[in-house]
Amino acid sequence: MEGKMTTLEAGEVNRLRKNSLGVGAITFMVISAAAPLTAVAGGTPLGMLMGNGAGFAGTYLIVTLLLLLFAVGYVAMSRHIGNAGAFYAYAARGLGGLAGGATALIAILSYNAMQIGVMGLLGAATAGLFAGWGITLPWWVWSFIAIAIVAVLGYRQVDLSAKILTVLVLAEYVVVLILDLTILKTGGDSGLSAAPFSWSQITSGAPAIAILFCFAAFIGFEATTIYAEEARDPKVTIPRATYFSVILIGLFYMITAWLMAVGAGVDKLLPSLQGLQDPTTFLFGLSDRYAGTLLTHAMSILFVSSLFAGVLAFHNAVARYIYVAGREKLLPQTIGVTHSAHQSPHVASVIQTVLAAIVVGLFAVLGLDPVLALFSWLTNVATLGVIVMMAVASLAVVTYFRAIPSAQENALKTTILPALTFIAFVIIIYLIVINFGSLSGAAGFLGVFLPALVLIAAVVGLLLASALRSRDPAAFERLGQPLSD
Repeated sequence: MEGKMTTLEAGEVNRLRKNSLGVGAITFMVISAAAPLTAVAGGTPLGMLMGNGAGFAGTYLIVTLLLLLFAVGYVAMSRHIGNAGAFYAYAARGLGGLAGGATALIAILSYNAMQIGVMGLLGAATAGLFAGWGITLPWWVWSFIAIAIVAVLGYRQVDLSAKILTVLVLAEYVVVLILDLTILKTGGDSGLSAAPFSWSQITSGAPAIAILFCFAAFIGFEATTIYAEEARDPKVTIPRATYFSVILIGLFYMITAWLMAVGAGVDKLLPSLQGLQDPTTFLFGLSDRYAGTLLTHAMSILFVSSLFAGVLAFHNAVARYIYVAGREKLLPQTIGVTHSAHQSPHVASVIQTVLAAIVVGLFAVLGLDPVLALFSWLTNVATLGVIVMMAVASLAVVTYFRAIPSAQENALKTTILPALTFIAFVIIIYLIVINFGSLSGAAGFLGVFLPALVLIAAVVGLLLASALRSRDPAAFERLGQPLSD
């Protein structure tokens, strides 16, 4: 033990826990952030209702293909830059320190917003679940309990979080796949149909809003690179985990959305959704119809655990962004330290916990709705922020490899595909901004202020990077640089 501590102090001080995570562990960490059951039970029915109905399954296919194209350049970059700052590190090395600083603050805002926003839905869902068992408590009590549990897990070794998330995510997949198979076996309402993948269905209704809901369902997949410093053989592990995550998440969403449409009946889907007081009960209604109430009860419990898995995964992600910003002197260096025993970003973890408690407490005191306000407002800000970072990362890939032509990567991976995905993301950002009020339910001033938070974060990050350049030019030049082994 003494010898181990000596080695730690000599070479591993202020480092995340190396060689902790394999392909499977990272893939499950990422899939849990996407919260598959939450997306299927919550996001998919709403996307169908507000977007393009049965064509939502086809939209999932399009978004999956776009993200696979994005992953090509993203993965190529990961082989050259292994830094827990991920998007921030790519921006810093590809576009310069000022862009890196701006991206770091957008990341911290976005992942905090997503984690805290989901805390609202988690509190409401847990309150509803326990109320059915005779235990009636306000939503915020359950949110604070979740914050406390996440605080303990985030403070400790990352592999503990990974093990818990693996169990929860597997259970989520099992219950939804059981429902999928029962619908497939019976042929659904009127027989199996490929209509949800037809162009006429995909472009019906409001396809732009459908695209935005699909992207929101994928948020978290990009986090594979956040664990680069903790992965085993990261040059192999990170690319595999990235592709596995996109393909697993995309196929799961697409097939389930298709079978949900088939289960209700392609022509009956929208009327069925419009007739529900709460569209998020749609999946549970299909479960009652095709699989029975036992599966529905299991699904209701796992819906809560899905939300918990999501907040834990996002906590781990934002803690690493805060830690890296401190380690690289954008934020105070006292933040950028790791625990002597767990090698976790414990100070950053505590900061995220405090932020979550403050925001949840504020919404509770003001009496704001945990779903329509806390969840809807903040998760849409997060979606916008992450897509902005994906656009920045795509551009950074192009500029990074143009500056080092000696890198053994071909132009398709490093120029053509990243440039195309950059253009696609810019269009999607525009769609989010102009539709933000409709998407989030934030009217008037809030409809403008909330998306503007991403711009404000970018400006703050740029100013922090500029200040670092003035006081420590050498540290500024090192922003986003991979750590030496």
